[in-house]
Amino acid sequence: MQLSDAIRKRIKNLLKINNMNIWKLYKATGVSASTLSYFMSGKRELINLKTLLHICEGFKITLKEFFDDPLFIDVEQD
Repeated sequence: MQLSDAIRKRIKNLLKINNMNIWKLYKATGVSASTLSYFMSGKRELINLKTLLHICEGFKITLKEFFDDPLFIDVEQD
């Protein structure tokens, strides 16, 4: 699995776990809804680490907790 696909899947899982949608994540993070939507739809392939950190803050988890998931075991470079 490509890294960007694994990140998308992890965010989708966290949205479901936290009963959130893109709009609620935007409100919790300050990351623009368009940035989130473009990345989640695949229109934007990469997401920068600073943005990912804000997303983690919105979920109230650390980057370590974000990447501590089986999705990232066999991840490949984009």
